[in-house]
Amino acid sequence: MKKYSKYFVVAMSTLAFAFSTGTLIKVNATPAAAAAVPAQPVDLTYAAEKSLPSVVHILSTKNSKVQTVEVENDPFSDFFSDPFGFFGNPQGNGGKQRRSVRTPKQQGSGSGVIISADGYIVTNNHVVADADELTVTLNDNKEYSARIIGTDKASDLALIKIDGKNLPAITIANSDDIKVGEWVLAVGNPFNLTNTVTAGIVSAKARSLYQNGVESFIQTDAAINPGNSGGALVNTRGELIGINAMLYSQTGSFSGYGFAIPTSIMNKVVADLKQYGTVQRALIGIQGQDVKNYVDAKKDKGEDIDLGTMEGIYVAKVTEESAAEEAGMKEGDVITAIDGKPVNKMAELQEVLAKKRPGDKVTVTYLRYKKKATKTVTLKNEKGNTQVVKKADLDVLGGNFRAITNAQKEQLNIGYGLEVLKVNSGRLKTAGITKGFIIQRVNDNAVKTIDDLQNAVKEASTSKDPVLYIQGVYPTGKKAYFAVPLED
Repeated sequence: MKKYSKYFVVAMSTLAFAFSTGTLIKVNATPAAAAAVPAQPVDLTYAAEKSLPSVVHILSTKNSKVQTVEVENDPFSDFFSDPFGFFGNPQGNGGKQRRSVRTPKQQGSGSGVIISADGYIVTNNHVVADADELTVTLNDNKEYSARIIGTDKASDLALIKIDGKNLPAITIANSDDIKVGEWVLAVGNPFNLTNTVTAGIVSAKARSLYQNGVESFIQTDAAINPGNSGGALVNTRGELIGINAMLYSQTGSFSGYGFAIPTSIMNKVVADLKQYGTVQRALIGIQGQDVKNYVDAKKDKGEDIDLGTMEGIYVAKVTEESAAEEAGMKEGDVITAIDGKPVNKMAELQEVLAKKRPGDKVTVTYLRYKKKATKTVTLKNEKGNTQVVKKADLDVLGGNFRAITNAQKEQLNIGYGLEVLKVNSGRLKTAGITKGFIIQRVNDNAVKTIDDLQNAVKEASTSKDPVLYIQGVYPTGKKAYFAVPLED
């Protein structure tokens, strides 16, 4: 379980969002002095009945795998059986040996929300990350195998799919419409206690915890416990307003506040994953912080700062060749509104941009030396243009690969790598990589499996610098280094 500060706990594969039941709410209440119960002015049974069938249990499985690890040399190891699960022949390397070890099978659980009758389900990225198998159990105990359609680490969202028909899809509401103090329900599977509903209120909006790349959380006084990560946060009509994602805790269990990703962000991420396979993220190209935080930091240093406002985003840096630079924005500007809507803190700016795509235009209102100015900004992608960003596939390299054999490891005194079995037309041939070359590292990450190489290609293809920096060795033992551009 990932802890933040003291401690924000990211609800990793087994997190839960549950709401402490306080007062109960009546959503479809008919006028009703007669129906009212003293000290119980609201009834949440309608919301629970509407949302429960749409929330699923997700079992994530990571299969057992064989990995090569380095251990200290033991001169007596050949005389005794190994009680730690090592197998295969150790290979010496100075004071260390390389041994093969089998990792145990791992399982974790979380929650998800059915958003369409044909089986699309939204959950958290950390619930399904690195999973070899996903098993989805519905409210009626029917089980399905699921496949991943797409993931987005920056927002901690993932889209998966099961093969089903006429599934109980939830109604999605606009999270922008919710208000602080409004009653909400959390639905999920805390501690594997399936079909659990708890209640709370919206404590704050547009909260940032500095854990993900994109954050504008709905904060609630939800009782959050392991197992409900990826579950539904719903309003009193049983409509989805957020996907539960984090908790605040000093113990790892609920002790105060929970956080959900609003549907305003979720809808855009889901649409992009369906259409493009990756999120089309629109960037304005600034680094900055909330004005209040900036002013407070200056005061701590004994400096008096007057920006003309205590709300908005202080621009600490304008990225080169960015949308903001092209529009003429400068360090020291204070952004106060986007498209006429006030933005008082960085999380609100992130939420606005999270709904946009590269090429979209926004009107930015800002203060420069306390004087108001307005610019039209054309947003760009991570690569600094307005084109659609698509993740490249392994095919772009134009090669066939396999994990190296034990004989190759022993001969070359290496622990891992991918051998290039064949070079066709593609990026490898252009870069000068030939058959027999063994790839060991890509962009400074170890490459032990074909999946490792595939992930490296996908990550690099959507970055500002779409290049693979490949390190490896030839069968002769000669080491080599190549830069392989993924774009012309």
